[in-house]
Parts: sequence; structure tokens; C-alpha cells
Amino acid sequence: MSPPAPPALLLLPPPPADAGSRRVLIAARFAGPPPPRAARASGSARSRRRRPSRRGGTRRPGPALSRSCSALFRALDSHLRDRTFLVGDGVTLADVTVSCALLGALPARAGRRHRRRCPQCPSLVPDLCAAAAVPGGAGRCGAVRGRGPRPTARRLGSLQWTLELHAVGQDAVEQDAMGQDAVGQDAVGQAAMGQAAPAPAKSAAQLKKEAKKREKLEKFQQKQEKIREQQAPPSRRQRRTPGVVTYDLETPPGQKKDVSVPLPPSYSPRYVEAAWYSWWERSGFFKPEYGRGRVSAPNPRGVFMMCLPPPNVTGALHLGHALTSAIQDSLARQRMRGLTTLWNPGCDHAGIATQAVVERRLRRARGLGRLQLGRERFLREVWAWRQEKGDRIYEQLRQLGASMDWDRACFTMDPKLSRAVCEAFVRLHEQGLIYRSTRMVHWSCALRSAISDIEVEKRELSGRTLLRVPGYEDPVEFGVPGGLRLPLEGSGEGQELVVATTRPETMLGDAAVAVHPEDPRYTHLRGCFVLHPFTGQRLPVLHDPFVDPQFGTGAVKVTPGHDATDFEVGQRHRLPSPCILDDEGRLQDVPPPFLGMPRFQARTAVVEALKERGLFRGVTENPMVVPICSRSRDVLEPVLRPQWFLRCSALGAAAAAVVRGGELRLRPPAHTRTWLQWMDNIRDWCISRQLWWGHRIPAYFVTIDDPSIPPGKDEEGKFWVSGRTEEEAREKAAKRFGVEAAKVTLRQDEDVLDTWFSSGLFPFSIFGWPEPSEDLAVFYPGSLLETGHDILFFWVARMVMLALALTGTLPFRQVYLHAIVRDAHGRKMSKSLGNVIDPLDVIHGISLQGLHEQLENSNLEPAELERAREGQKRDFPNGIPECGTDALRFALCAYTAQGRDINLDVLRILGYRHFCNKVWNGARFVLQALGGRYRPPPDLQARGRPGLAERWVRSRLSRAVSAVGSAMEEFDFPGATTAVHRFWVYELCDVYLECVKPVLARAAAASEPAAGGDPDAPPIGADGDAADAADAGDAADAGDAGDAMDAADAAHAMDAGDAVDAMDAADAMDAADAADAALAARDTLHTCLDAGLRLLAPFMPFLSEELWQRLPPPRPRRPPPAPSICVCPFPEPQQYCWQDEEAEAAMDFALSIVRALRGLRSTHGITRAQPAMYGGGFLQVPDPSWAALAERCTPHIRALGGVGAVRVLGGAGGGRPGEPPPGCAVAVASERCSVHLLLKGNPPIDDVTSGCPPPPPGPGGCPQGALQAGGAQQELTRSMERLRERRGGAGYAEKVPPSVQEADAAKLAQAEAELQKVLEAEELMRKML
Repeated sequence: MSPPAPPALLLLPPPPADAGSRRVLIAARFAGPPPPRAARASGSARSRRRRPSRRGGTRRPGPALSRSCSALFRALDSHLRDRTFLVGDGVTLADVTVSCALLGALPARAGRRHRRRCPQCPSLVPDLCAAAAVPGGAGRCGAVRGRGPRPTARRLGSLQWTLELHAVGQDAVEQDAMGQDAVGQDAVGQAAMGQAAPAPAKSAAQLKKEAKKREKLEKFQQKQEKIREQQAPPSRRQRRTPGVVTYDLETPPGQKKDVSVPLPPSYSPRYVEAAWYSWWERSGFFKPEYGRGRVSAPNPRGVFMMCLPPPNVTGALHLGHALTSAIQDSLARQRMRGLTTLWNPGCDHAGIATQAVVERRLRRARGLGRLQLGRERFLREVWAWRQEKGDRIYEQLRQLGASMDWDRACFTMDPKLSRAVCEAFVRLHEQGLIYRSTRMVHWSCALRSAISDIEVEKRELSGRTLLRVPGYEDPVEFGVPGGLRLPLEGSGEGQELVVATTRPETMLGDAAVAVHPEDPRYTHLRGCFVLHPFTGQRLPVLHDPFVDPQFGTGAVKVTPGHDATDFEVGQRHRLPSPCILDDEGRLQDVPPPFLGMPRFQARTAVVEALKERGLFRGVTENPMVVPICSRSRDVLEPVLRPQWFLRCSALGAAAAAVVRGGELRLRPPAHTRTWLQWMDNIRDWCISRQLWWGHRIPAYFVTIDDPSIPPGKDEEGKFWVSGRTEEEAREKAAKRFGVEAAKVTLRQDEDVLDTWFSSGLFPFSIFGWPEPSEDLAVFYPGSLLETGHDILFFWVARMVMLALALTGTLPFRQVYLHAIVRDAHGRKMSKSLGNVIDPLDVIHGISLQGLHEQLENSNLEPAELERAREGQKRDFPNGIPECGTDALRFALCAYTAQGRDINLDVLRILGYRHFCNKVWNGARFVLQALGGRYRPPPDLQARGRPGLAERWVRSRLSRAVSAVGSAMEEFDFPGATTAVHRFWVYELCDVYLECVKPVLARAAAASEPAAGGDPDAPPIGADGDAADAADAGDAADAGDAGDAMDAADAAHAMDAGDAVDAMDAADAMDAADAADAALAARDTLHTCLDAGLRLLAPFMPFLSEELWQRLPPPRPRRPPPAPSICVCPFPEPQQYCWQDEEAEAAMDFALSIVRALRGLRSTHGITRAQPAMYGGGFLQVPDPSWAALAERCTPHIRALGGVGAVRVLGGAGGGRPGEPPPGCAVAVASERCSVHLLLKGNPPIDDVTSGCPPPPPGPGGCPQGALQAGGAQQELTRSMERLRERRGGAGYAEKVPPSVQEADAAKLAQAEAELQKVLEAEELMRKML
């Protein structure tokens, strides 16, 4: 007689992610008991092969058995098909019971034979095991053991089985030579005999060691999983384009978008952002004249004027411009507050950058340079290029939603602004503030132009460094001064003076050698000369205190024409100042073979020539500073050139005085100190540039046809006159020299003005200055200048100085300086790095190939192109996802911190796209709940019977309105966006919408519809159409956004079960009361949606407009609403003054309980899809007053906590039961309330109470609930220790304000109370387990 079959072992691995896999798992695990181990090991033919039939084929089972087996499997599948499994669910006892009952019903006599013969069973069970990704042999369930509790046997009918709960890693299962799953041979043998291997008792040290090992293993596995996720190709979920819906209705440009069609089921930027902007622009919403006849009409609200920092015409905008646009547009929408608002756009001609780009383009396309074309033809090419690029910049600004008055758009080369530039130059020249002089300037050989001091980047080198210089193939060496031997005149052999220099090539322009007058090494050389090694020129040895005796040999060469300090020395000692570099950086006026050499090639040639003559003493590394051109990245050369300068000492003093006096405010205030330091030490500004593109200087060199007047020199200022026209300049020259105008010959200067000179006039030149105009009188001076802190002195300071000099007033009253956008790695945006991001690419999305194609169409050199392509592959391996304009704007404002740089990752912007989806779903639910016949009340007061939830959400709305208003006044854009985001996500959608669903469901279940509602509207969540306010894709998007709600909570529609519960509860509630409550809820929903969208409008104009247009209109006799959210009133704190401390305290208490309940549900794997798996929640509240409050909050706790019932327990003598029933999980909500969740029927805890193993142990063998309580205990203990240490510190009582001391004492008392609750909860958990 064969031994009895051992009980089958059921192993429950980590739960599958879908219902199909779960059905496979259960079916595989309960396919009947396995054959005896002895039979399997014996290798008998009966166990290894099928018995052939008498006809030579395989024996087929009887039809009755086949039909019975099929029916059983169909019944099992029918039971499991309707079950809803979510990620993280556990197999329920009901599933196990039904599965065992069905599969155990197979006749015992047919068990093995039938499974062997049935065409379904032999093939089904292995396939099920394989599909479930669990070990299973030929139609059996392996007995797999690991660390964990001992199994406990049960008997259900005729089926004996063992349930073993533990997690087994995939790599923990090994297959032995017999194809059996095993961890050890002994364990397998004992399992085969139906025996459980007893686990040896372990010491506390062993448990602690194992816990540490498991912790390390978990960290390692998490790290490996993260690496695999990064290396793995994108999953289907990641590749799915979220909610791509387009607006396909024919809407002519400028016409209003059709909002009569239903809203799409999910948010799509392409749908939302279509057609709105052209309607806004054509309707004139962005013009200051909107709603009034003239801009000069009195407005008690005031005037708000701001001009856009004109972007360069050199190409497309990047994210830095998008940040400026997002911030300024949120400020310009002050028009919602009723101000006469003008945001004036403009574009800068960008002299240096534009000329360089067009020259490079001409060389590539035609092989021509500007000198070959000539000035007139070249300027025509630049104007053509400007027409091509300028429109793209404006189009980008429109797609960013910038609410500018485009009819007032200006270009700095327009006739109106060019006339203002000419006027400004002439006036300043006549006042003596502009003058011409030959002075040392920074010269860019690559640009062939001088640049101003603040356009110089001083790069500090610690020693020998190789730098790439435009025009040179090989890097150039810097930071290695060399020693040069200069023989003394009249001395014998060996008498020499050694000087140190970092620029050997400039020795060809030396005029002297200098030493310190007190250096004892050179006191004997007074009056001596050295001989130049290449020219033989006698160079005097000067004794001047500017020399540093510690540098090099203490002797330096003096080159007055190529060093600012040497120039001053030369002026003191009357030395010549030869210039040996031409405009391109080639040597001139030097002896062969150096004549015509490029400067850095000449450096090498000079060193080699000195070596040949034995006059070179070698090099040493030494720190130095190299001037770099911020425009061309060229190494600048100090040269003497005749240039035009603006005297800045008096202007700088005036600009500093207005800041010190508070007339001009800088935000953030940290920039004030930098401003004052720069203004107090300002130098004259070189305003001339040797370019062709720009405002040509209106100055003329005068030649007099009169022998009595000698011809002048270029650097002589008296031979230069300025004039608005050539005739005016001629008259000035004739008057100055006392001759007839006919004898005057004029030659206009070829140079142009610095771009920043014309940009500095922008605040008033855009209004037609110097001619008076209505706009100039109303909008100048402006209200605010908003820009990046990197151009504080390039542009802001110069606007202030020029405005004070030319108009006598400040150009604006406040300056806000925002952060600078950098890439995710903290690098500055640069085309050569490939990290410049076009805002349109973020809005619409772009592939990696598309990014590469953009680079190929740019003006990058081949080496830079390859480097940029590699940077794009690294930063955007999958391209840039579609985020939409609203998400981009909101993200830029949210991550703007005053005075800091923004390391912006594009994926952060994608997160705010999910926030848009959250708003979309919430608004759809509200609009559906309001119904088609709803009309809002005449004021903002809620009708009907507002409950606690209505009072709370209105109070939170009031606080959000105040927070946004105060944050915008202080330019705290992160604070404003946080307030809006918090209200929408964590207060309106996560809390109030969930609380209001039962209220609306009760009203729908009542016999009469709620007042103001739609009697034809279906109950909320009663059918599929009403419940699709958040479909599966929306729930997934909400999960991606990291919302506080899970995927089920994100669906803003009640399921059918909640509707049934609500209808049952409606019997106990009067229909009129239900209608009143629903009316109050609808009024509150409308108020929250209306105000929430208007708060969102400055940051998300497209989304807010799309949803706001669909709000129910007022009653016919009421005043019509504003045509657009752009011009509707912004919520003001005086209007939304509903702050309710009592309601907020009560709701905070309820929400703390909800968080505790959700934490317990999450810990024990309980979801809303398992309402029968637990017996409800118990709230232990000793204080009677708080217990009464908890009673009033139970409906909201049920709705938010996802529990079937909530019962309040009191303390001793409180009239309520004081202890929860056994079998509860416990958590501490606050010092006033402990939460108990009855887990009766839940497999882990029910098994504990029935003698089955407890839940899986955590580190150290402790139960998970005890571990969580222990973690809370440790955190509270640390917090109490910190507070006690702080309060016991020296001088605490004397130095710390009393209010802070009281707060610390209250925190300590609260922590002590919570710790006591945690200890009680931990003790209860241990007793239960």
C-alpha cells in the first residue's frame, strides 16, 4: 500500500501586478495534491510516461470527467475574473477558500489518473505554473522553504493543504538533479513526507546580524534594480504618449474657440492650447486701452507698466527667455486686478552677435566676407536675416502665452528708436559727458572691435594652462612666465638684466625696463640702459614703485602700447607708446622675420630666437589672469585705440544715491551692496564698436579748407562735432572754427554705438522720446523692471544712468532680478554644449533625432557640433516629452528662488504636466456635479446647509487667496505656485471632492433633485458616462505625478458600491436636508473651481481659460461675466474672507485620523477593492470633547479613509466603550487619538488569531507593525532629546524670546503625549501578535 499523499504546500510569492497572473497563481497552487515523492523518485514507467491504449494511442479520459474538470475550471475562472486586484494586494481568504473548494471537489480516485489523462489538467498545470513565474514541475507544486515561520496545516473537506506565508527571491530557488525545487535536501525530504523542518532557535545577536545582512541585501537589490531600470529600454507605460487629443474644429484665427463640445476625457496640451491666443490678441485683452477709451483715462486702481528685456535677434529663444516670459507674464496679469497694464515687447539688434552670425553664414553659403561685399550690401544681408529670425522670436513668445501689446512692439533699429539714440548721443556730447580719446581698451582680434570692461571675463589660471583661441588650430599655452636676458649698455660680457614676462611677443614693443627704487639688487643701475636684442634700441632702466620686487627677478619690461599699467608708467616717464598689433592681431611695425605673424605664432618665434642667441632663461609656472571676451571667447589684447567714451563718475554717483535713498528698490535686497560697490568704483564706458551693424555714431571729423587752420588728428576731440544731421554738424563746425560752412568738410565716423547704449534708452525710447506723447506721459516712468541678475550692470545700471541724465527721472521704481536657468548639471546654457533648450521643444516634444537636426542647421563649427551632439545624447537619450506651455510656465515659476541659479531638469516640467491633468480631472468632476441647470448664487455665499467640509474648504480657499496675493507682492513666485498647487491637489481634489461625493449621491438617491441641480443628470458615479471623470489613463497620470491619492482615489467618481451605500443611508435622511446639503456642496464646488482657476490663470493661462469658459453662466438678469479669464477680477482677500479656525482644527483632527487609517491599510495590504476584508475602524479618544468631534467627523473619515464603518471609543467613564476588540492593527493619529483597524477576515491577521503564522517579519524578526511603532518611538525620542538639549542650553532663558520658549514647551509636551500613545500601541501590537 502506497503511503498517503503528503499535503500540498502553497507558496505565495510577491503578488503579481495583474488579475490574470493572480488567477494563474491560484489555479496552479490548488491543482490537487502532488504524487508521492517515492513514486516520483522511483522513476517508474507509470509516473514518467502515459500508458498506451490498446489501439496504440494515448488513453483519453471519459467524457464525464472531462466535462467535470472543465466545469470546475470555468467556475474557478468565473469567480476570479470579477475580482479586482490592485498592485500590492494579497490573496484573500475568500479566493483561497473558493479555489480549494472547487479544485478539491475532484474525486479522489480520479485525482492522479485524471490529471494524467485529462487533456486539460496535465498540460494546464505546468503552463499555469510557468505563466505564474513560480517553480512547478510536471503538474505539481514544489515545496519551497526559506527562513520564516513554521507552516500550519488545515483541512478543508477532503483536501489537506499547508499555507506557508513568506517571500522567496527568484534566486533563492534551486532545482536539484531530479527537477525538484529545493533549498536543501533535508528540507525537500521533510516536505515530501509532509513534515515541517523545525527551525533552530536563534540568539538575539544572530537575529541582529541577519537583519543587517538583509538590510544590506535590500539596498544592493534596490541599487541593482535602479541600474537595470536605467539601462532597460522604455516600457510601454513610459513610451505611451499621455492623453494626446487635438482640437480639430474649424476655428478661424481670431475667433473664439468652441467650448460647447464636451471636454476630452484626459488633459492634452495640444487640445487646450489651440485657438485661444489669437482670440485673446484680436479681442484686445492685452492692450491697456481695453475697457476704457484712452490710456490716459483716470484709473483709481493705478497703472502698471513693464517692458520686456529685448531678446537678441540672433536666433531662437531658450529656457532663460522662457523664465523671463513666465515671470513677467504672471506680473503683467495685474490687469486682472483692474490696473491699466502695459507689457511692452521689443527686440534688440545685438550688434556683435548678429554681425558674427551673418558673416559666418555668408562664408559658408557664398565664401564671401563683409569686406568683399561692402557696407551697404552687407547691411542688406543683415536686414534680410533679421526679417527671417525676428518673427520666430515673436511667435515663440506668443506660444508661451505672453500677454504683450504687440501693436507696440519695437526693434532697436526702428526709425523711432534710432532717432532717440541719435538725440541721446548729441545731447550727451554737447554736455561733455561723451568724449573721444586714445586710451587703452580691450580689443578682440576675432571681432576686430573694442569691447567694454564689463564684457570681459577674467579667467584665473593657477599655472600652466592650454586654452583654445579662435583662429588657432592648436591650444595656446598660458601661465608660464619666461626669463629674458637683456644686456646692459656699455658693460662687459655677462653684464645683463633678467626680466620676466608672460607675453614674450610684446617685447617687440618695449620702451623701457623697470625695477623697484628700493630693491638693493638694482640701485646701481640708475641712469643705465639695456639694449633690445632684436632692434638694438636703447631702453632706459626705470626706478618706479609699481614694480613688485617679489615677482620673478624683480625687473619687468615696460610696454606702454599693450598694457594698461605700463601705459600709466609711460605717461609718467614720457615714454613712446608704439602699437605692434593690427586689428586682426598680426604684428606690425616690427623687424623681420616677425612682421605679419599672428600674435601667438610670434610668441613661439620670439622664444626660439631668444634661445638661439642664448638670451632665454627658461620658464616657470605662475598664477595669472587671462582676459576672455564674453562674446567671442577670444583672448583679449590691451591696445591703444581712439574711441568714444561716456564719463560715468557723476552718473554712477547719482545711480548710487537713488538706491541709498530708497527711491529705487532692488529685489532681492542682496544685490544692493553689489550695486553700490560697482557704482562707487565705476570707470568710463567705451561706447564705440568697430562694426557695421548698429547705430552709426552721429559724429563727424572736421577738415577746414583754410591754411591758417592746421589739419587735426583723429584723437583730438576738438576736430569732432556731433549732429542730428550732417547739416547741423556742419553749422557747428563752422561756428567752432569761425569759418564759412562751405569751407567745412565732414567725414562721419565709421564705428557704431555699443548695443547696450541703445538698450539703455529702451524704457523711454519705445514711447517716442524726445517727442512728447500720450504713452510717454502715462507709462513713463515704468512700474517695474524684471530681468536676470547677470545683466544687472550690462543693462539695468546703464538704463538708470542714462534716464537720469536725459530725462531727470528714474526709468522704473523697482527692479526684480530672477535666477539664471542652467541645465540639470548646473552648467550654463550654451549652444556648443548642446544643452540649449528651445521652449517650443518642451511644449510640443521632440525626438533625439530632431534635436540633432537642429544642431546641424545651426552655425556651430564641426568640432563644436560633435561635442553638442554627444551632450544631447547624454542629457536627452529619449528626446524631450511633450509638456505643454502651462506646465513649462508653472515649473519655471515654481523653481525660481530669489538670487539663486536654477538647475532645471526637463523631467520636472513633465511632473507639472501631470498636475495639469489633476486640475483637469477635478474640474470635470465639478462641472458634472453642478449639472446643466445649475446657476451660481448672486454672491459668494453658499446656499443650503454648509457642513464642516464646506466650511473647511472655503477657509482653505481664503488662505490660498491671501497667500498668493502676498507672495506676488513680494515677488515670491515659488510661494505663490506652492499655495495654488497645495489648494488644488491636497485640499480640493484629495479631500473635499472625496468628502462631497456621498453628499451628492444622497441627493441623487432622494426622490426629488436638489435645488439648483439638474433633475435629468444621472447620479454621480451611477453609470459609466458619469464615472469617466478620471479614466484609467488619468489615474495612471495622477500616479506619475506623485499625488497623495492612489490610483483609485484619483478617479473623481463614486463607484457603484458607494452609490448603493449612499442610497441605503438616504432612507435615514430627510430629502429636503439632502437637497440643502447638496446645494451647499454645489455652491462651494462652483466657488472653489471659479476662484481656483482665477488663481491659476497668471501661471497657466490656457488651462484656466479652457475650464473657466465652461462654468455655468449666471441667471439671465444678472450682469454678464467677463468675456475671458484674462480680464476677470482676480480673487482678493477682502472678498474671500472666510478663514475658519474652528473648522480647520476639526478637519485637521479628522485628516490625522485618515492618514493613520491609510497607513494601516497600506501596511497590511488592504485596498478599497476589499471591503469585506476588515471590520472597520475604531477611534480611541479619551477626551470627551474630542470624542464628540470625532463623532461629527466620521462621515468624512469614512469617505477619506476607505473604511466600512468608524466607531469612536472613549476613556474611562466617558459613556463609550473604552477598548477596541481583539484582532486590530493600531496606529497613533495624534496625542488625542489612537486608531485601530479591525482586520477580521484579513489573511495575515486572521491566521494569527487562528493559530496560523503571523505577518512576514521585518528586520530582526519583529512584526512589521511593531517595527513601525518602534520607528515612531525612535523619532519621537530623538525629537524630545533635541528639545530638551535646546531648552537646557546656556542662556536659553535669557536669549530666546518668550514666544519661542512657549512653542518649544508645547512641542515637548505634545511629543511626550505622542510617545505615550506609541508605547501603548506597540504593547497592544505585541500582545495581538
